[in-house]
Amino acid sequence: MRYYFLVIIFLTKFVAQGQEYVLDSLLPNYGDLIHMDSNVLLGADNSPNFNHFFSKLDSVYSGKKEKLHIFHIGGSHIQADIYSNKLRTYFQNMNEVSMGQRGFVFPFQLAHTNNPSNYSIKATKDKWKGYRNSVLRDSVAWGLAGVSAAFKDYSDTIYINANYKSTIKKNYTFNKLRIFYNTWKNDYNVTVLDSNLVVSDTVDYQMMFREFSLSRAVESLNVGIQLKDSTNTNPEFLMMGMEFRNDNTGIEYTSIGVNGASFGSYKRSAFFEKQLTLYKPDLFIISIGTNDAYKPKAEFKEEEYKANYEAFIQMIQHINPDCAILLTVPNDNYYKKKYPNPNTAIQQQIILQLAKKYNLAVWDLYAVMGELGSSYKWYKHKLMQSDRIHFTYLGYSIKADLLLNALVNAWANSTKRDPEKLLNHFKTLNE
Repeated sequence: MRYYFLVIIFLTKFVAQGQEYVLDSLLPNYGDLIHMDSNVLLGADNSPNFNHFFSKLDSVYSGKKEKLHIFHIGGSHIQADIYSNKLRTYFQNMNEVSMGQRGFVFPFQLAHTNNPSNYSIKATKDKWKGYRNSVLRDSVAWGLAGVSAAFKDYSDTIYINANYKSTIKKNYTFNKLRIFYNTWKNDYNVTVLDSNLVVSDTVDYQMMFREFSLSRAVESLNVGIQLKDSTNTNPEFLMMGMEFRNDNTGIEYTSIGVNGASFGSYKRSAFFEKQLTLYKPDLFIISIGTNDAYKPKAEFKEEEYKANYEAFIQMIQHINPDCAILLTVPNDNYYKKKYPNPNTAIQQQIILQLAKKYNLAVWDLYAVMGELGSSYKWYKHKLMQSDRIHFTYLGYSIKADLLLNALVNAWANSTKRDPEKLLNHFKTLNE
């Protein structure tokens, strides 16, 4: 999987259905595949940080204006932003006050890899080159996104649209745009082409971003990039991400994913931790792990995996000790399409141990699917692709509904709400 690209060729066909809750209608047919008794957030009821998160979530649900931020990080499952975007849509469509800003994104098209369908950032693709932290031969500066796009040409225009094939009821707008890049170089002028919109243009050299403050909120924007000195023989502009910002309260859901990424990949991102300090998420969902264990059992280094996972947890807690952290066990998968991967069961035990040690919660997707070999059954029912690693669009939709279901039940337990009534609120959002 380390070298796989997730390509959902039929994504466009289904995007309009992104909000529909499908689990109830599918359980009669797929009930033998989905183990609902395992679909819980283990340990959430014993975590003060989760109680605090659910209290804030409940406050937004009740109609109070409050900011709440969810971070979700992983590999190709998250880069595609299918099931994570469905969860984002559920929470941001919850009521009139629940929609926060779109926040941090990456222009994956400029890095020549698949971009989520819900926003669009385009330029002259041939003028850019992409680098991923998961590709060992790549060696550039990476920040929070784990992907960078390098530009070394004379000039280009970047066309930004915060709303593309989105299922959010209200369009995203932003009155501040952050562009993360290699601020230690000064080879290019970076400007908003409509200069009348710009109120201020500032650079944060420490956190490596330029921020344009705008006179009004917009949905789209064009940014120009131009070489300052045509005699410069080795110029470089290294895009590390963007952020669509506004002053809205509500729920913000940031998804960060890189095709093929493991914990080791994010260790290679020199500025990941630095840029993460810009944010104080209330919930951090860790969905890294499939790529760490995608290898023969004899080559899987359990202690190294555990140490990398633990270091990642400690980094989050160091930056934000009050953050609720949800560990997700990777889905069952096949190695090279032929062999059920026994390493996921080892990961499951390590994740449960770390959750207990640090008083975190776990969503055990491996158990929900039916554990070893279950991905073949999901594939036979057209819920997984032929690699038995990635899901089909319907499979990702089910995955989103399963996690929503587990989150809502834990939320209801924490706040003493009726779980059925609470879940029904999300089931009927699209009616």
